[in-house]
Amino acid sequence: MSLFEWLVAIRYLRAKRKQAVISVITVISILGVAAGVCALIIALAINNGFQSTLQASLLSATAHVTILEREPSYGIQNWEQLIPKLKRIPHVVSATPGLYGQVALKGPLAGAGAVLKGVPLGNGAPVPDMLRHLKSGSLDAFNKPGVVYEVVLGSDLAQQAGVMLHSPVTIISYQGELTPVGIVPSMYQFRVAGIFQSGLYGLDSQWAFTSLPAAQRVLDLNDVVNTIELRLNDIFDAPQVAREAETVIGPNLVARTWMDENRSLLNALKLEKTVSVITVSLIELVAALNILVVLVMLVMEKHRDVAILMSMGARRAQIQRIFVLQGLIIGGIGCVIGLAAGYSIDALFNHYRWLKLDEQIYALSYVPFQSHWTDGVWVAALALFTSFIATLHPSRTASRIAPAEALRYE
Repeated sequence: MSLFEWLVAIRYLRAKRKQAVISVITVISILGVAAGVCALIIALAINNGFQSTLQASLLSATAHVTILEREPSYGIQNWEQLIPKLKRIPHVVSATPGLYGQVALKGPLAGAGAVLKGVPLGNGAPVPDMLRHLKSGSLDAFNKPGVVYEVVLGSDLAQQAGVMLHSPVTIISYQGELTPVGIVPSMYQFRVAGIFQSGLYGLDSQWAFTSLPAAQRVLDLNDVVNTIELRLNDIFDAPQVAREAETVIGPNLVARTWMDENRSLLNALKLEKTVSVITVSLIELVAALNILVVLVMLVMEKHRDVAILMSMGARRAQIQRIFVLQGLIIGGIGCVIGLAAGYSIDALFNHYRWLKLDEQIYALSYVPFQSHWTDGVWVAALALFTSFIATLHPSRTASRIAPAEALRYE
C-alpha cells in the first residue's frame, strides 16, 4: 500500500465531518474492538490460571503415573522388586511406594477425618513435591531409625483438629482390635513435625503424611503398599510410560496417568475455555458491524471526494484500499487499547489477588490470572481479521463509484 493511500485514509478519519454521528460511531467501534480484545484476554488468563494452578497443585500431591491394584485386595506385595524395573523405563525420574487409608485425627479439643499417607521419608529418601516447602516445621525428625511416629498435616486439617507445630495428636485407625464387645479402634500417638499448604482446600483439609513403616503400623498391614507413584521428566509422556509400565507390572496391576485421574476436571476446563472464546468473540462481531456502519456512512459522505480522486487519476484498487485501511486502523487502535488494558488488568488482579473465592467450593482461595503472549497474538489477529471482513463491502462499493455520475450535479 502506497503512502498516498495511508495519508488519505488517516485524513478521512481525522477530518471534521458534517455528520457528527460518524465520529461517534467510529469511537464506539474502537471501544467495541478494545472491549472484545480485553475481555478475551482476561477470559483466557483466568482459564489458563485455573488450569495451571490446579494442575501444578494436583501434580505436587499425585503422581504422573500411578501403579494400582486392578482389583483392590491386600496391597502390592512385591513392590520392592517392581521399583527397580519401573525406574528403568525411559522418562521415569523416580518410583516411590505409598500406602494410604482413611483415619480419624484427634487433637486436644477437636477431631477431623483424614487420609493418612505413608511414603519413604528421611534417611536420604526423595522428598515429595508437596513437602518440599513446608509452611512450618521440617522433615528432620524422620531421620531417626525405626518406626517414627511423626506426621505432617495440611494447614486446614491442623486448624480443624486444633493442633500446632510440635503438638501431640492422636491418630485413630479403623483397623482396630477384635474384643468381646466388638472391634475397638486402635489409637496411636503422633507428634506434628510439620504443616504444609498446597493451595488446594481438598488437599490441605484432608491429607496427612507420615513414614511408610508408621502408616503400615497404623493401618495394621505387613510390608505392602497400595500404590507406586512414578514421576516423569515430562508430564505429557505419561500415556506412553503407562503403556510400557503395564508390560512390567503384570496383569494384577494397572497403570493410570494423571490425565486419567483428573479427566473430568481437565475436560471441564477445556469446555470452559471453548465457551469463553465463543461467547466473548461475539463482542468482536458487534465491533465489526460498527466498523461496517462507519465505512458505509463514510462512503456515502465522501461520494464526491472519491469521484474527484478518481477523476484525478486514482485507480479503483487504490480507492478500495483506502477504505480497507480505515477499517484496519480502527481495528488496530482498538487492539492496542484492548491488549494494554487486558494484560494490565491480568497483572494487577493476579498480583493483589482481588477476586476472592470460597476455597471449600472452588478449591482455590482466589481467582488466578495467567497471561500468555501467544494469546495476545491470535486474539489481535482475530480482531484484525473481523475488522478486515467488515471493510470488504464498503470498500468495494466505493471503488465502483462512477466519477461522471457523482459530479454531474456538482
